Amino acid sequence: MVTPSPDREAVGTLMRHVLELLDGDVAAVYRDAGLPEYRPRFSPPIRALVAAGPMTIRDLATAVGVTHSAASQTVAQLTRAGLVELSPGTDARQRIVTLTGRARELLPVIEAEWAATAAAMRELDAELPMPLAGLLRAVEAALRDRPFRERIQACLPDPPQAALENS
Repeated sequence: MVTPSPDREAVGTLMRHVLELLDGDVAAVYRDAGLPEYRPRFSPPIRALVAAGPMTIRDLATAVGVTHSAASQTVAQLTRAGLVELSPGTDARQRIVTLTGRARELLPVIEAEWAATAAAMRELDAELPMPLAGLLRAVEAALRDRPFRERIQACLPDPPQAALENS
């Protein structure tokens, strides 16, 4: 049996693994519900479009808290899945994202999964020493106050550039 290296316990690795476990199981629920093309990453933009109606990709990115590039990539996937359509905005660079009729037809199934996921998350939180979302919000706030880069640099014996110059 291979002993995990200390790096295996690195926080980044653990976070990615937990996210893979959560997202993988949510995706499996969508497949079981007959929606194999639906991805967990689709839910934030779909929720935003349900709540606010059609919007530009930039506004959608802001609404879900991702970069314009990430929102644009997700919108492209949503378009391929037949869940959104794009139309020209007020200027040539803008594109308006709108839910398709197919997306609206699927909303009862998707919204039922959202409710079930929220309930399952509450159940998981009850097993944890601290609710996961609360912990993640606290981590996010702490990193906004003092970025991880600053924290790492403060722990380095020499500034990285100085180490390179001395070699």
